[in-house]
Amino acid sequence: MAMGNDMEQALTALYGEDQVAAVITLKVDTKEADRIATEIAKFDVIQDVFLVTGDTDIVAKARFKNYKGLKDFVLTTLAPISGIKDTKTLMVVTTYKEAGQARSQG
Repeated sequence: MAMGNDMEQALTALYGEDQVAAVITLKVDTKEADRIATEIAKFDVIQDVFLVTGDTDIVAKARFKNYKGLKDFVLTTLAPISGIKDTKTLMVVTTYKEAGQARSQG
């Protein structure tokens, strides 16, 4: 438990109040996939939602004002949605190309 707390503090310190982008993968009850994807797509912080094949069912790309916004969204908004079995949050570290536009590094 303490390790999670250390990780939490490290992420908060690292990202602070900077805007955070994340890719969220969801495993869902297959019969509920369409409803869940539609529900997730309604949130302003969500930019893209895809129903996909493979180990995960739904992939969503989101942008938040800060790390706390991301954490709160996952815990208080996503978690209660019925039919979601598992979520993984992948924080974007560096963006090389987005919306068809290459991003210069450095």
